[in-house]
Amino acid sequence: MLSMRVEADEGSSLAGAVSAYNRGAFEEAFALFSALANQGDPDAKTWLGVMYAHGEGVQASLPMAFALYLAGAESGNVLAQTNVGAMLAMGQGVAQNAEEGAAWLTRAAEQGDQFAQYNLATLYSKGQGVPNDPAAAAAWYRKAAEAGHYPSQARLGFLYANGLGVAKDRVEAYVWLSLAAQHGIGNALNALEAVVSQMSSDEKRSGAAGVDRWRARTADASRHARLMPVPG
Repeated sequence: MLSMRVEADEGSSLAGAVSAYNRGAFEEAFALFSALANQGDPDAKTWLGVMYAHGEGVQASLPMAFALYLAGAESGNVLAQTNVGAMLAMGQGVAQNAEEGAAWLTRAAEQGDQFAQYNLATLYSKGQGVPNDPAAAAAWYRKAAEAGHYPSQARLGFLYANGLGVAKDRVEAYVWLSLAAQHGIGNALNALEAVVSQMSSDEKRSGAAGVDRWRARTADASRHARLMPVPG
């Protein structure tokens, strides 16, 4: 799955292509993105990668999607860098190379891409392409969680509940699992119930205050996710 976050001026050619895509006019969008990509537009190349990945307006082809993402990534498109990293890590559309995938994900994660941060955390938690490092996994999950990425909030809450890569902390676990559960992350709700059963009244009050504080600070950033996540 891919998540597109392309900014374009209302009257630009890219905006017109994005508009066609968003209204489901995939053949029109494909033609417009192709024309822009032939002019070297890295965002258009990334959008074409999306269309090849999902078979929208063109026959699905993961190798073609990867090639287009790579072109976009090498030109600086952060989302393309994230998807190049994920596809390399999983061996989708390209020979698996977890080390190179982790390098691309690190590049995007350090630029603040929450989906890259989530994927990179997953690699650290599995020791895939990077050393097995629970503390590094927790740190990257937290960055993405604080940006409003619901799956990362669920993972971070689980880590706090079990003391994996972080000190065990029922209040922190409650905060992050609650935020994730409120957005339909099913496993977060189950984990939350287990944490609540062990909490004191004071811990519950602190947890509720933390939920209110973070709910106001984190963006609704995962609702539209169409990213290629690394399997956890």
